[in-house]
This record gives sequence, C-alpha cells and structure tokens, in this order.
Amino acid sequence: MVAGMWIRSTTTYRSSFALTLFSSFTVTLFDFVVILLMFGQVEGLGGFSFGEVAFLYGTTGTSFGLADLTMGSLQRMGKRVRDGSLDTFLMRPAPVLAQVAADKFALRRLGRVAQGALVLVWSLVVLDVDWTTAKVLLVPAMVLCGTVIFSAVMVVGASALFLAQDAAEVTNSFTYGGNTLLQYPPTIFAQDLVKGVVYVVPLAFVNWLPALYVLGRPAPAGVPGWAAFLSPVVAAVCCALAGLAWRAGLRSYRSTGS
Repeated sequence: MVAGMWIRSTTTYRSSFALTLFSSFTVTLFDFVVILLMFGQVEGLGGFSFGEVAFLYGTTGTSFGLADLTMGSLQRMGKRVRDGSLDTFLMRPAPVLAQVAADKFALRRLGRVAQGALVLVWSLVVLDVDWTTAKVLLVPAMVLCGTVIFSAVMVVGASALFLAQDAAEVTNSFTYGGNTLLQYPPTIFAQDLVKGVVYVVPLAFVNWLPALYVLGRPAPAGVPGWAAFLSPVVAAVCCALAGLAWRAGLRSYRSTGS
C-alpha cells in the first residue's frame, strides 16, 4: 500500500516521471558505453568477446536494478536512526523492513532495470552458445537469484547503519561497487579478489559462476564447476543471514533519546 501510494504520487506528473525515467536509463547506459568504447580499441577483454561481456553486464545490471528498485530506500536507514523517524514505522502493525523498503518508493529506478534487460536480450541474440535445457533455465534463475543476493547485501548494510549511521557508502561499495565489478570478466582480476567474491561476499554467484557455465568457459581456479548451480542455495543463505542481521540491528535501536 505504501509503495502504491508513492507510485501514484510519482505518476501523477507524467511528464516529470517520463523525464526522470529517461534520465535513469541514460545515466546507467553510460556504463555500457564505456565498455563499447573499450571494445572499439581491443578485440577482447580477458579472453572474452564483446557479446560475452555484454552478457555479464546485462545479467548483473538487471539483477542489481531489480534489487535497487525494491530495496534502494534502505540507504536512508542511517538518517532515520539519527533523527528518530524510524519510530513511526515501529508503531505500525506491519513489518518494519517492508515499510522502510516501500517508503519513498522510486519508480524511476525502472530505468536501470530496463537498460540492463535490454543489454541482456541483445547479448542473448548475438551470442553463439550451444544452448541446452540447463543453460536456458540458468539465465532467468541467474537474474532472480542475483536480485535476491543483492537485496540481502542491502539489508545487511542497512542493519549495520543502526550502529554506524554514516556508513552508507561502505554498503554502496558492496552493492554499486559489486555491480560494476561483475560487469567485467573475472579473468582480468587478481585471483584473491575472485576468491573473495566467491567465499566471503558471494557476489560471484550473481552472474560470474553461472555465466561461465552458460558461455562454456571453465570456472576460476579452485572453484568446482558445479558451483554454477549453487546460486539458489547461496541466495537462501544470504536471506537467512540478512534476516538475522536485521533482527539484531532492530533490537539495538534505542531511538534518539528525546
């Protein structure tokens, strides 16, 4: 209901909404333009073709866009803790997390989703892949599980803001930064970084590992090939950990003391 209220408010001014939606689409498009310009000078990047990099970009861009659409308002948690405005949500008979995520729901973020989905569809058209049933099913599963993983990371970051109200940029380094990282092939990064996003913050399960299987490429050194199918399991574990972190953060909240 809260999200619907903000959507109705946004779409009341249709011209303004269309302009902000177009702006969101255009701004995120520049990330892909950078890759396009890069491939104007080279034929491959880390052994990956332009279509393969576009596939990586489209999968992570769509997943992150959907997560940002639904959970992007959690970035304001630090401000709510500082000024005590979170108290309003605590008095309502509804889950606090759902209320915070729905408050100030920004429909303009659909521009990011549309841009990522457009690149993803284009990459699927140009890619020369030997499609099997497993690979076909893995593509939508990759986007769905990636959305859940990014959302869980956002919830964990918002939970940390109960204690460190001004640490929103730290969370952004894992969400926005992770999205940018996953747009490029894992072969161009150091192995320690690759292992970090597999075993520490499991962002590699958003697209790297399943995408490598779809593209017929070997998994990173030290990572078993069957890990490409673990994204649903990792997403479920991330949700459980995010739930525990949110509960711990909510219990630590003491309002402003006023």
